[in-house]
Amino acid sequence: MLPKKSPLNTFHIHQQEHLQTYTNTLEESYQFSHKQFFYTHYTSMDSKPTGLTIVIFMILLSIQIFCPAGVAGDITGVCYGRNGNNLPTPADTVALYKTNNIDAIRMYEPFADMLEALRGSGLSVAFGPRNEEIQSLAQDPAAATNFVATWITPYQNDVAIKWITIGNEVFPGEIAPFVAAAIRNVNAALTNSGVTGIAVTTVLAMNALTNSYPPSAATFLPDLTEIMTEISSILSQTNSPLMTNIYPYFAYASDPYHISLDYASFKSDTPVVIDGDLKYTNMFEAMVDGFNAALEKINAGNVVVMVAESGWPTEGNPPYTSVDNAKAYNLGIRTCGGSQRKRTPRRPETPVDVFLFAMFRENQKDGPVEQSFGIFAPDMTPVYDLFCY
Repeated sequence: MLPKKSPLNTFHIHQQEHLQTYTNTLEESYQFSHKQFFYTHYTSMDSKPTGLTIVIFMILLSIQIFCPAGVAGDITGVCYGRNGNNLPTPADTVALYKTNNIDAIRMYEPFADMLEALRGSGLSVAFGPRNEEIQSLAQDPAAATNFVATWITPYQNDVAIKWITIGNEVFPGEIAPFVAAAIRNVNAALTNSGVTGIAVTTVLAMNALTNSYPPSAATFLPDLTEIMTEISSILSQTNSPLMTNIYPYFAYASDPYHISLDYASFKSDTPVVIDGDLKYTNMFEAMVDGFNAALEKINAGNVVVMVAESGWPTEGNPPYTSVDNAKAYNLGIRTCGGSQRKRTPRRPETPVDVFLFAMFRENQKDGPVEQSFGIFAPDMTPVYDLFCY
């Protein structure tokens, strides 16, 4: 994840000078780096309770922290990382997903032991190659064929692989020009292998956009317009979503004077940002609609925006980080299914599929904020309960 910029609380931006302050703040918030996933530094997971012990443990965890899965097509998943030296085994991790009725798992690279544990689980699965592998996938169709042969076809019969992510937050950057060709080559390799039902896409952060206030004004950065037009054309042709990482926490923590906690954490019952006929009570929806508006401007309004990461840390930057704030935010996303699933003012008929970040606290990440996004501790006890009311 990179720091995200977002619309400000309109209670504080009635005048032109406040709008300028907002613009300056957003540009500044883009400058610092956040939540990079260094795949080569992931360590193997230490085993936690297994067998009868884990069965007893899960019975004792009788309170399921997630409400049941919603209707088909409405996904709430949870991201799974390995930047920790005390994490549960893959088998125990999958069992925890299942016990809590979590729909899907997103990994940041394909882990063979986790894919084995996912066999027959019914969980929908997202993963992709490491960012450093994208150029090879773009320039060599054989590399794409090998990726599919290694990570897709051996599991296709009993692991529900639904999404392949080509690049995590590589826009803007030197890898970005290779993403479209890599997507094409992986799609071709899937077709040649007889594999269907997998969407191949990429994951953007908010720094791929400019002019994001109000949401309807958002556009892709000028240097990305041509690339995103090509990628969006592929996504449209293959009926694949565009994935995005959405973090109101970083916008709020970087400018709490202009951005209210209520707006950032789904606590506002009244509109905070009014964008023409569209009214926003929370920043999450405004950020998602920024991408919707940007897609419309490149004639790709039919491409659905999916959220690949979103979460709130519990420690490391008080008072902005807290268990209460994290719980409120994730409850705002994790609604109780059916018609209540999250939509946005710009796309009221389209449910927003979301991966919450993240499953576990990871003690080898950089600093207490990065380490405290996890919904569960490494011993699989919940950091907080996510009830649906």
